[in-house]
Amino acid sequence: MTGQPQQQSPPDDVPAIRAGTRGGVSAPLTVGVEEEFLLVDPVSRAVSPQGPQVAAAAAGELGHRVGTELTRYQVEGRTDPHTCLGEAAEELRATRAALARAAAGRGLRIASSGSPIIGLVAPVPLTPGPRYAESLSLFRALDDEQSACACHVHVGVADAHEAVQVSNHLRPWLPTLTALAANSPYWDGRDTGYASWRTTTWGRWPVAGPPPFFESPAHFQDLVEELILTRAVMDHGGLYWDIRPSHHLPTIEVRVADAALTPEDTVLLAAVVRALVATALDAIRAGEPAPRPAPEILRAACWRAARDGLTGHALDPFTRRLVPQTAQIEHMLRILAPALRRNGDLDLVRAHWDRLRAQGSGAERQRAAYRQRSSLYDVVDHVIDATCSSQTS
Repeated sequence: MTGQPQQQSPPDDVPAIRAGTRGGVSAPLTVGVEEEFLLVDPVSRAVSPQGPQVAAAAAGELGHRVGTELTRYQVEGRTDPHTCLGEAAEELRATRAALARAAAGRGLRIASSGSPIIGLVAPVPLTPGPRYAESLSLFRALDDEQSACACHVHVGVADAHEAVQVSNHLRPWLPTLTALAANSPYWDGRDTGYASWRTTTWGRWPVAGPPPFFESPAHFQDLVEELILTRAVMDHGGLYWDIRPSHHLPTIEVRVADAALTPEDTVLLAAVVRALVATALDAIRAGEPAPRPAPEILRAACWRAARDGLTGHALDPFTRRLVPQTAQIEHMLRILAPALRRNGDLDLVRAHWDRLRAQGSGAERQRAAYRQRSSLYDVVDHVIDATCSSQTS
């Protein structure tokens, strides 16, 4: 991708099908979102293992846009693919509201946090089914703490070859996206000291974190087949890299983000990810090689972003120096401005980023709720309120 940072202070499963062209002008890429939510008892504020029941209750309204997750503490909402981000935002809010109604019918609330704040976090109650049973048999105690929730953004691309190239171009921006979306500071009733503890829990899996630099689609396919053959993953769905080319659709999935506190935070993430993919495609068509930071530095940069979120400094994967994280995000947004403008998302992204800088990340807002009375109950209540403005309507 063009415009990668070069100096210490930067200068001033949802299908998605790639959009076509209108009058020779590329239409915006399609974008779809998956959001994972925790189910919470509003009295004890602890997570509640009723995911399958809530998903079943919501299915009448949401159909294929609701599903279960690995643990019974969770439920997943999905959008259809959209080219208009405003339409995607409306569907996001409607999906959260429908899940909230289904949860309320069982005396529960949904909470959009990357990690559970109060309640039994290990071992977790797994959702029944052969796939989850196989996962437990294969990965054992790794499954014990996987009640972490993520937000996955799917963007349509032309084919598998393009998806692999886009993955290479997006890799250096994974730390920046991690910081932007950080929303999991608490775990097992305590402050972890991290803005995104979910990132660290996922990093323990054998195929997780920043993906390798792929020399070609064949390199990607050969590596995946070897990982499946050696049982490092069960199948293509077990690839937990932060960026994942689809094995059956022309899409790229960016999986690096915590579950977003508010729908607006999700919209900001979706717009940025779509612009990153569009900017990568511009670079690919111009024949620009993908940047290739050292994997050790990229991993360290992701760790730093997970620890500090927006409040600290970013490890620039290219200069290997620390820069203010907010300045790094500003730098990224300047690079993305042409793509954001083409998509009609520039003003929306600037407004949401200004709001985020003023209010703080999801992690900062969770901690601010705690500081009011030093109460984790207040944190849970804040997350519930922020997830959906009217949980029981």
